[in-house]
Amino acid sequence: MSGRTPRRWALAAATAALTLTAATGCGGGNEGATVQGVKLIKEGALTSCTHLPYPPFQVEKDGKVVGFDVDLVDLVAKKLGVTQKVVDTPFETMKTGSALNAGKCDIVMGGMTIKPDRVATMDVSKPYFDATQALMAKKGSGITSLDDVKNKKLKLGSQASTTGEDHVKEKGHNPRSFDNSLAELDGLRTGQVDVIVQDYPVVQGWLKDPANAKYEIVANLDTGEQYGLWFRKGHNPKLVEMTDQAIAEARGNGTYKTIYEKWIGPMPKDGGAS
Repeated sequence: MSGRTPRRWALAAATAALTLTAATGCGGGNEGATVQGVKLIKEGALTSCTHLPYPPFQVEKDGKVVGFDVDLVDLVAKKLGVTQKVVDTPFETMKTGSALNAGKCDIVMGGMTIKPDRVATMDVSKPYFDATQALMAKKGSGITSLDDVKNKKLKLGSQASTTGEDHVKEKGHNPRSFDNSLAELDGLRTGQVDVIVQDYPVVQGWLKDPANAKYEIVANLDTGEQYGLWFRKGHNPKLVEMTDQAIAEARGNGTYKTIYEKWIGPMPKDGGAS
């Protein structure tokens, strides 16, 4: 906020500012805090950015954002003694790091693949999830590969700015791009496209819904992807460290397995991520 502080309020304002700084451990703005060496943009909260909806990783249900990633980040918040606050933001601002750089959140989640271009602009946790891509189409479509999609001249859909979209484009396809995963699913249901590419666990979650009973996974595309949680570059090394600790502890004490089976299904023998 700009403008002068009237002289009669100067002493009171200075005293209040000192009290707030002492209470929060923050040397900056009035709302921030430093907890256990971790810089938070909001006092009492670990603020996470995601792009809704993206079930089963994050989706709004009964007015609350829930999902696999939400439960995982809650473990980090618990270590810090704060609660998680989820902020919905465009995926483009997540993958470029601009949401973090603008102080919109402390951590970015959302099934976001670890890629060199992202690592160049953001810090990332150790991988917490192994992911492949899947093609989803109507049962009996006869599709078994991306080549079939091309040879049959079928309409392919993808979610904008995702690795799935990047992958099919690299294979010579020109998919119809949808803003989010549920819009993509609706595109398949309404016949705007014949087949869609999406992260395997997302498709697996969709197929649990009886409304999608006439669809199936027609092909798996092993792209070697792993998901990470993301942080402002060089800004919060202690938060990266504590996030890695929370993930490792969850794997060790069975919490990760519980979260995985709650949102995804039976956990692979390899533990779901390396």
